[in-house]
Amino acid sequence: MFHHSSKLQYTVRVDKPDPQFAKLLQQAIGGVEGEIRVAMQYFFQAMGARGDDRIRNLLMSTATEELSHIEFLGHAVALNLEGAPVTAKEEAAKDPVVHAILGGANPRHLLSSGLSAMPVNANGVPFDMSHVYATGNVAADMLANVTAEAGGRVLASRLYNWTEDAGMKDMLSFLIARDTMHQQQWLAVLEEMGGLNAALPVPNSTPEAHEATEHSYYYLNTHLDEEAPKGRWASGPSLDGRGEFTVKQQPEPLGQKPTLGKAKPNSGVQTEQI
Repeated sequence: MFHHSSKLQYTVRVDKPDPQFAKLLQQAIGGVEGEIRVAMQYFFQAMGARGDDRIRNLLMSTATEELSHIEFLGHAVALNLEGAPVTAKEEAAKDPVVHAILGGANPRHLLSSGLSAMPVNANGVPFDMSHVYATGNVAADMLANVTAEAGGRVLASRLYNWTEDAGMKDMLSFLIARDTMHQQQWLAVLEEMGGLNAALPVPNSTPEAHEATEHSYYYLNTHLDEEAPKGRWASGPSLDGRGEFTVKQQPEPLGQKPTLGKAKPNSGVQTEQI
């Protein structure tokens, strides 16, 4: 069961409406880096979380917080669309704000949503849930969540640099801060599970007998004209402590030619293929 407050999680103030910025804010709502994505990701991870109920509760609380972010970002979009025209003959059509929406913003804000936010990205493409990752494996999900929050923080930082509106900068500074916390909390879950070394490889419950371990720790250099780059991944103990990193500079293929042989009669092919 969910509860809702009539007040936003954080104050939203737009000093000067900017329909073009409203279009950019849509990426933070319905883009792959946006709040719909992380809200649904954490929600489905929570519903599938087995084991430690604290982690389920953490996921569910954060999912509902992300719904709060959708709400105040949607309000920000609507406030940035204030002053946009509803007919071409409006006197407001001479206003720079109107010129902006006619000259580069999302026309669907006028035609489809009545000057309000939509569940779409900055290009007007609806979010289709294909970037919601919920595996049922806590370590895999936490790593995916850190990546999601990192992408969201990159986006919020870019939006912050895009606008000169003090109200929007204040709201985005809040989102940047919450992305910081969410990155930290997902990493803290991994730390409680013994740290990244203990979590690797994911899943760490796969029996070693199921893995061809002779292939687990070499870096494959497929560049014909360059040596393999030297780095932590090329020598020394593996991060999970199970092996040693090595490099294959000019690896030989281990498999066969992928020849399929003759086609079946009545399979719709040419006679020469049978």
